[in-house]
Amino acid sequence: MTPTSWNLENKNALVCGASQGIGEATAKLLAERGARIVALARSEDKLAELIKNLPGKGHKYFVIDFADTAKLQSEIAPLVAKENIQILINNAVGPKGGLLSDTKPEEFDAPMRVHLLASHILTQACLPAMKTAGYGRIVNIISTSVKTPIPNLGVSNTVRGAMANWSKTLAGELAAFNITVNNILPGYIRTGRFNSLVEASAQQRKASTEEIENQWQETIPMKRIGEPLEVAEAIAFLSSPAASYITGINVPVDGGRTPSL
Repeated sequence: MTPTSWNLENKNALVCGASQGIGEATAKLLAERGARIVALARSEDKLAELIKNLPGKGHKYFVIDFADTAKLQSEIAPLVAKENIQILINNAVGPKGGLLSDTKPEEFDAPMRVHLLASHILTQACLPAMKTAGYGRIVNIISTSVKTPIPNLGVSNTVRGAMANWSKTLAGELAAFNITVNNILPGYIRTGRFNSLVEASAQQRKASTEEIENQWQETIPMKRIGEPLEVAEAIAFLSSPAASYITGINVPVDGGRTPSL
C-alpha cells in the first residue's frame, strides 16, 4: 500500500524518454501511484503501446526527437503548456562514448540540445502551471559522473555537469514557489544504454560482453547491476508530496559505486 504522502492522484506528470528503460519504468510507476502521464519520446509505436497499458485514464503522448529543439519549442512546448503539468521528469539517452581530448567542437552540439536545452524548454513550458498549483517537482535524470567523471565518456561528463549546475541554479530560483528541482544519478542500470556501453567496451578491449559486465559488476559494492524500477522508485519519491522540503540535491542510485560523498 502506498503511503498517502507518496500518492500522486490528481497530479499530471510529463515523462521524457518514456518509450524505454528508466523513462518507461518511471511512467508506469507514476501512473500506478495515481498520476496522469504525458509521455515524450521518438518512437510512436513504443509510446502508443506504453499509453495503452498504463493504469488510469487520460494519458497521452507526443512524439519528438529532443535534438530538434526548434520543433520542441515551437510545436511541443505549447501543447505541454496546456497539460497543467505538476511533475516534470527530464530524461534522455546519454551521448556516445569517447575521449574528451579527441572530441570535435561540433560533437557537443546535439548532446547539449538533447539534454540541457530540451530540459530548459520543457521546464519553461511547465512552470506557469506549477506556480499556479503551488506544487512543482522537476526531476532530472543525469549520471553519477557529476560527482566523479567516468573515463571515456568525455562529452557525457561535460554535458551532465552543465545539467547539474543548471538544476542547482533553478532549485534556488523556484523554491519560494514550492517547486523543487532535484537530480537522480543512475549508476550501472540494465537499460539499452548500459548494453551499448558494455558492447563498445567489449569491442575496444577485445573481450566478451559477459566479461565486461562481470568486471563492471565487481566495482559495485552491492555486486549487481541495477534495474530501471529501482531508479523509478527514487524518482517517484522526489515527485511526491513526501519530498516537499528536498531541493537542489543529487541522489545517486548506483549500489554504492560512487566513491565520493
